[in-house]
Amino acid sequence: MDTRPVLVIGGTGTIGRRVVAALRDEGVPVRAASRRSEVHFDWDDPGTWAAALDGVRAAFITPLDVPPSRTPALVGQAVAAGAERLVLLSARGVEVPGYFGPESVITECHLAGERAVRTSGAAWTVLKPAWFAQNFSEGLFRDGVVAGELALPVGGGRAAFVDADDIAAVAVAALTEEGHDGQEYELSGPRALGVADALAEISRATGRPARFADVTVEGFTEMLAGVGVPAEDAAVWANALTPIRTSGDAVIADGVERALGRPPRDFAAFADDAAKSGAWEG
Repeated sequence: MDTRPVLVIGGTGTIGRRVVAALRDEGVPVRAASRRSEVHFDWDDPGTWAAALDGVRAAFITPLDVPPSRTPALVGQAVAAGAERLVLLSARGVEVPGYFGPESVITECHLAGERAVRTSGAAWTVLKPAWFAQNFSEGLFRDGVVAGELALPVGGGRAAFVDADDIAAVAVAALTEEGHDGQEYELSGPRALGVADALAEISRATGRPARFADVTVEGFTEMLAGVGVPAEDAAVWANALTPIRTSGDAVIADGVERALGRPPRDFAAFADDAAKSGAWEG
């Protein structure tokens, strides 16, 4: 048995902490690395990289999507340190011009990371998920859900929201099993929903109202500015919502099925489990 650890960069994040937990459940040695982990890793401080990478056999990489991309440098250092397998968390649609709006910084950062792992010489897998269902329970959308009204500039657009547990399960399979090398998995849920539909599922699960309010992009960025979000970050979020607004993320992908041999979890199941865990309490 290979006792070298699997490194999870972003090990305290939405996907990373699920990957860490699932690997530990399987008895795989894990090294969780982030700015808040015991193994300190900071994308902005390359001096922290070597200790995180030392002696690992594989790495799950949650990139920093702020230019310039640090992922190519990290990938080179990982392979030099002996990592034999790399699994990169990218994003759906980054190869499509305008998918994230006309001035998105997301696209090139992810594409640079994808190019780096593909040409690294290590075994590689790229995960390209749609919008996470968990944005409603632990991300950008949660406060609005708890308040009873979620205001977003998405109109009647739809998305096949994917459960973060499914993304993590695909990552773990790619890190620990054969048959995933050189694969690009586009990940989505099994059906497309508008934000109003998603909130209706959450209301059903919680028994509390959760309404959708459509706002303009300008109104959305002003709203974020009002709670202290820097203008640049607010613009990034507004662009990131483009795939919902345009229904670009509404297309059902087969990546979960191909990787795991089962269908992805439905949003209703996510809402039920999140409600039971108290995700929207207080």
